[in-house]
Amino acid sequence: MKEFLEDFKKFALKGNVLDLAVGVVIGGAFGKIVTSLVNDIIMPLVGLLTGGINFREYKIVLTEVVGNKAAVYLNVGMFIQNIVDFLIIAFSIFIAIKFISKFERKKEKEIAVEKEDENLVLLREIRDLLKKSK
Repeated sequence: MKEFLEDFKKFALKGNVLDLAVGVVIGGAFGKIVTSLVNDIIMPLVGLLTGGINFREYKIVLTEVVGNKAAVYLNVGMFIQNIVDFLIIAFSIFIAIKFISKFERKKEKEIAVEKEDENLVLLREIRDLLKKSK
């Protein structure tokens, strides 16, 4: 059991796991911001453009209340809001990944240039040594 706990401790304290935990917390907070953006700003504007439809309460009634049976309906408005949420989050992640990739490519180019410079220096030294030996 002690070995199991040690293995778990090593796993849980790895940098990747901590980075993942931070990402999940930030992602949750970002999700709340996007949800508020959609619910409180975008969808009211869409509702205004569509003739005053309140998407939060937009439903398609399949059956009415009969006796003690509840009505059955489809929450189409909420589904549309969730699609807009998803699209905004997906677009934001796409932009963030493109931004990060751009910097990673710059770093790779800089490293390649540095290696190329080191190789040129070594080749010049070899050339100079060969000249001296002749």
